[in-house]
Amino acid sequence: MDLVITEGIVIPASDLSWHATRAGGPGGQHVNKIATKVDLRFDLASTQALSEPVKARLRTLAPARLDARGRIVITSGGSRSQQANLQDARGKLRALVLAALKAPKKRKPTRPSKGAKRRRLEAKRRTSQKKAMRGPVRRED
Repeated sequence: MDLVITEGIVIPASDLSWHATRAGGPGGQHVNKIATKVDLRFDLASTQALSEPVKARLRTLAPARLDARGRIVITSGGSRSQQANLQDARGKLRALVLAALKAPKKRKPTRPSKGAKRRRLEAKRRTSQKKAMRGPVRRED
């Protein structure tokens, strides 16, 4: 099933693959016999659904999720239901791609105002005078 990110961006099902494994943690015998944990893999390198800048941002956003073949691996095992874990993993992937779609703002270099410079220098001068007064007291005989 295709994964709809936005109205204009849809990740085709051919770029997604998943398999279920046995999940650890609490659950008694149910955990030992049912494969509910889901590993969802998104083939980032060969997908045509995303532009190159978005792919680059995805690589920087989630470097720990990349495997050796350039696929994003998302796991979900919080639920006792395989379908719920699959939907959760698909939601995590959608949120990750949505975060990568937002281009970072360009930084505009700014300068401090004259008043800010003056206040900073006055504060430094006051601090310097305060610390100079902490020296040993000299007696005049």
